Amino acid sequence: MSTPASTTTLDNCPRPANDPAAEKDENPAAPAHNLRSPASHESPITHEQASRTLRDLTTSHYENFSVLSRLVPKDLRDDFAAVYAFCRCSDDLADETGAGPKARTQSLDLLARWRQQLIGCFNSVDLESSPPPLLHTGAPRPATPNSNRDSHSDEPTHPVFIALAATARKHALDPAPFHHLLDAFEDDQRIHQHEHWDSLINYCKGSANPVGRIVLALAGVDPRLDRNKNVTRMSDATCTALQLTNFWQDVQRDLLERDRVYLPRQETSLDAPALRDMLTRAHDPEARIAYIYALRPLVVRTRQLFQEGRPLSRSLDARIGPVIWLFGAGGESVLTSIERIGCTTLWKRPRLTRSRKLALIAQASLLRARNRRNSA
Repeated sequence: MSTPASTTTLDNCPRPANDPAAEKDENPAAPAHNLRSPASHESPITHEQASRTLRDLTTSHYENFSVLSRLVPKDLRDDFAAVYAFCRCSDDLADETGAGPKARTQSLDLLARWRQQLIGCFNSVDLESSPPPLLHTGAPRPATPNSNRDSHSDEPTHPVFIALAATARKHALDPAPFHHLLDAFEDDQRIHQHEHWDSLINYCKGSANPVGRIVLALAGVDPRLDRNKNVTRMSDATCTALQLTNFWQDVQRDLLERDRVYLPRQETSLDAPALRDMLTRAHDPEARIAYIYALRPLVVRTRQLFQEGRPLSRSLDARIGPVIWLFGAGGESVLTSIERIGCTTLWKRPRLTRSRKLALIAQASLLRARNRRNSA
């Protein structure tokens, strides 16, 4: 369910684990992205406190991360947690305010404040970086502030950004992918449906591909270098396919809770009013056939992107390959689930069975064990 707009705020940041002022009766239904304002911390927190807070947050609120973290090398787990927390919190600020103009305006305000904290985070990192270029994903937006030392943004005091600053410093991360993610989340507040496939793919360049490029950097692969062009291409293909699969899986939820349609209008001849009408005709063959015929070609194109990215896990360090394999294999399994219900996702959301999840985790674990043996 969409969270009421009043609960989505930066004013309830998770406190350090040793903070005696932490609320004991915190509402368990409150979203994990409720983030308290950095200014409200009674005293600065250390990097270790921030990392512990994010470990608790990611493992307690996000089941998928808890599973994935076991496959990530120990020396990278806090880095993955910092990046994961940034991405999930950003996504929540964009998606969980609800639907309608007021909610979208609130999301834009929250994302702008979140971006200022991101700038402060990279200001604290001793890296030379240029302002990220704008992605042409839709409506024009204000120029992204320069992320160099003369910015007026404060150094990070928020647990997410304290942890992320250490990760950025350790791996010499480029700030551009983080800004591109926020660009895409802002686009979501302005664009309610993409006109054609190419526009949707361009959107994924900002909403999905930057995550893969950040993960590549954590794995020691700089996506900006020409020698890594092929690996970056496979990463982009996988991330775009994962994003598209999520769109096809969540057509109903995006429509009803966020008033968004990710089915490209030109290729499907569908828009929000048509989908709402079809939704009321769950047993009407005409409605079901029209929807299936619209979605099936998109599923085929998404499968092709997964296929393009399949060699990625074998192209990376053996320590990180299994978790990358699990990302792709899990997404392909969801796409297969969409096919198995006949591409009727407007009426039924496909899910992976528990047995399928366990099988995927077992395969990834076996791959990790084999890689360890080979490297011994």
